[in-house]
Parts: sequence; structure tokens; C-alpha cells
Amino acid sequence: MQDFKKLTAQGGEPMKVRAHVFVSGRVQGVFFRSETIYEAKKRGVKGWVCNLPDGRVEAVFEGEENNVKELVEFCRRGPPGARVTDVDVKWENYTGEFRDFEIRYGYRF
Repeated sequence: MQDFKKLTAQGGEPMKVRAHVFVSGRVQGVFFRSETIYEAKKRGVKGWVCNLPDGRVEAVFEGEENNVKELVEFCRRGPPGARVTDVDVKWENYTGEFRDFEIRYGYRF
């Protein structure tokens, strides 16, 4: 797998990024959220994941760039049983607002 690690100009620390992701296809009822938590925690990525009423999964990932990109790649294939048809990624400014990674329940609409 390609190494996405980049260094910032200050201090040589890995760059922190934020990805807002929408995953379409057969992605609910196949343990997508629980597998996403496992993959995020394994990489030290913070944020959340939730089911949407239209059948998609939405997630926000924050962390070191290479780890977030690996998690986005996980979303492109999903866990066994998932059939991902599309992944829409919006790159946003890193905020550092999350302390952990969690499943969010209920819809924000």
C-alpha cells in the first residue's frame, strides 16, 4: 500500500486531517459501523460513524493523514457482507474536537 505519510513544515509531525465520508450500497445491517470502529481505533483515528435514513453510512474521521486515508480505503470495500457502490469524501479542516471514535445513534435531520 502506498505510504501517504507527509510531514508538516513545523516540527516534522505527521499532518492531521479530517474526512467527512458518505458510503452508499449495501452498508447497513452488515456490521459496517462496528468494523469501522475497530479499524479506526486500530489506527488511532477519532470521530464517529452512523447510519442514515436513506441507507447510507456517514462518518467523520480525524487523525494522522496516512491513517485517515487507510480508513477511507477500508470504507471503499467495507466488511464482509457489504457491497459498497460509492464513497463520497469531503476533506475538511482538522478540528481536534474528538476524544475517541464512536457510533452515533439517531438521525441529525
